[in-house]
Amino acid sequence: MSGTMSRADLVADLKASLHDAAEVFTAAGGADFARLLDLAALDFARPRPRTLIGSVLLAAGTADYALPDDFHAYKTDLWIDPARAGKPWEKHYAGPAPRIAVAFIDGVQRLIFFPAPTWEQIAAWGSAFRYYYFARHLIGEAAAQTTLDAGDRGLLLLRAQAEAMRELAMRNIGKPVALRDGLNSAPRNGTPAALYQALLDEFRVAA
Repeated sequence: MSGTMSRADLVADLKASLHDAAEVFTAAGGADFARLLDLAALDFARPRPRTLIGSVLLAAGTADYALPDDFHAYKTDLWIDPARAGKPWEKHYAGPAPRIAVAFIDGVQRLIFFPAPTWEQIAAWGSAFRYYYFARHLIGEAAAQTTLDAGDRGLLLLRAQAEAMRELAMRNIGKPVALRDGLNSAPRNGTPAALYQALLDEFRVAA
């Protein structure tokens, strides 16, 4: 498995690594394998956090703002400067800093200010709200567009293999299968679930 971090190379190597189990994933153009890789990449947010800077243009009285497409979790702001807010008895006092959070509005995550920023705060700290956020890892069509390091290629494939076993275990729930294989007492449809846990454990130790 000496391919690149491009989506096509990763799909090819994941398919090869699954051997006969790959026959279950039949979506055109390797879409099933691409989906498994995308799901695997999401799990790298914990062992390989990716911090980026986001920015929105604030408007007085507006409380919610759009987030980047790769947003995973909010970290901290680069906007609020208590030293420039003034004191409560001073004429230019900007008021207490708003609390900042992320919430779903109509099914979409938005950046929320409680309360909405005021003219005084925008005058004190600027209209450009810049902040650190944790970004999701992405797999690109070209290797250079994949956010994971090439050194984590094996780990990515391992995590995708685990995801494949999870789906195989779920698939077997509704299918009539022989509970014993005649050679030992292990139930056949428990094998993917056991492999899922073993692969997941291996990933977490290695990551």
